[in-house]
Amino acid sequence: MKRIKIKQLLVTEPKGQQVTVQGWVRTFRNNQFIAINDGSTIQNIQAVVDFNNTEESLLKRITTGACISVTGELIPSPAKGQTVEIKAAQVEILGDSDPEKFPLQPKMHSLELLREIAHLRSRTNTFSAVMRIRHAMAYAIHKFFNDRGFYYIHTPIITGSDAEGAGAMFRVTTLDANNPPKGEDGKVDFKEDFFGRETNLTVSGQLEGETYALALGEIYTFGPTFRAENSNTTRHLAEFWMIEPEMAFYDINDNMQLAQEFLQYLVRYALKHCAEDLEFLNKRAQEEEQSKPQDQRSELSLLDRLKFVSENDFQRLSYTEAIEILKNSTPNKKKKFQYLIDQWGVDLQSEHERFLVEKHFKKPVILYNYPAEIKAFYMRQNEDGKTVAAMDVLFPGIGEIIGGSQREERYERLLKRVQELNLPEKELWWYMDLRRFGSAPHSGFGLGFERLILFVTGMTNIRDVIPYPRFPGNAEF
Repeated sequence: MKRIKIKQLLVTEPKGQQVTVQGWVRTFRNNQFIAINDGSTIQNIQAVVDFNNTEESLLKRITTGACISVTGELIPSPAKGQTVEIKAAQVEILGDSDPEKFPLQPKMHSLELLREIAHLRSRTNTFSAVMRIRHAMAYAIHKFFNDRGFYYIHTPIITGSDAEGAGAMFRVTTLDANNPPKGEDGKVDFKEDFFGRETNLTVSGQLEGETYALALGEIYTFGPTFRAENSNTTRHLAEFWMIEPEMAFYDINDNMQLAQEFLQYLVRYALKHCAEDLEFLNKRAQEEEQSKPQDQRSELSLLDRLKFVSENDFQRLSYTEAIEILKNSTPNKKKKFQYLIDQWGVDLQSEHERFLVEKHFKKPVILYNYPAEIKAFYMRQNEDGKTVAAMDVLFPGIGEIIGGSQREERYERLLKRVQELNLPEKELWWYMDLRRFGSAPHSGFGLGFERLILFVTGMTNIRDVIPYPRFPGNAEF
């Protein structure tokens, strides 16, 4: 008999029909009640075994973690919390699981432990919920842009350019690490390498994305990016996914509007299509909050934060206005901020961003017109000579979730900035060509996919919203 997913069975009217379900055993109680989960939903379905007429050798193999197939009658369930169950007629073991060695017993496990067994953690309620939401968000991203006429462009993972100018990149090479070829100056001769030059894993698809925006109009990228930063924090990964739209004929205001519509669309999609998983994660987050000191607890639950974003227009204000608010704020005056705000031009930290969102405005915030000195070379220079047309979207509980800008479309202005920062002009020749041949005003932004999932799921560590996290000292699995 063809297998039916548990998600479908749980909403099927029980009429004694014969069904087959296949999945993994979560619990087996009293040699009679099997809780089975197949990953299609956070809910288990219960199969009831007639243990008096089932071989003892088979009953012993129905253990937590084992994979089984159950065929039987779908009947109304007398138990609380479930509408249907299966009266098992046949149980087949598809894959045994030694109960003495299986590390996921039916009890609470710490997230740290689960990272050490990341190949099995997707069988827990928490991680199956997170990964179903991750899938839904990936689909919603493509749907949002497709429905608005954007084109999906695959930008290269191996690149010779450093879009951020930060230098924290992973090198790609086929040269012998113990005996690389060297030139007369004693330096490694990358002309002997596979690509004939020095190459790295990409930190961003933005620059390549701009080339297609200035031909197709509106494009987006969605792919893996890499940062070789030694950042052991709850918000950084060495390998993560980025969504980067680039739009011709958009100014900074158009860019801010698209960012707001995009984020609100994604949050509303999650609330509508992931309600069951979000309800579970909301309860999980509330339990976690109870273990924190009162002054560290969030004022909003996970579901409240999601509704907060979906229902409020985003507050827009300039960096300069934000600095004045922060300088005069109570936490700054009472020296409660870890990084005090004492002058214009400083880079804002997460604590400042969250204060603006959660305490001052009580709504999502978009900051724009940042000091040129703390932003990347490609951002459009404003006429005041001090700021660039950059924008960041700030969210409750997380701080910056999107960073973007209107791009500098004027050749001479961009060339001067490249020279001021001593960036390699020879490597950027193709990017500069965009400003020489039919340049146009254009804008774009980047959204770290894992930052989005962190916000939507209420998880507190970014290592727990990606299947296999990569961070300093760890490339397991």
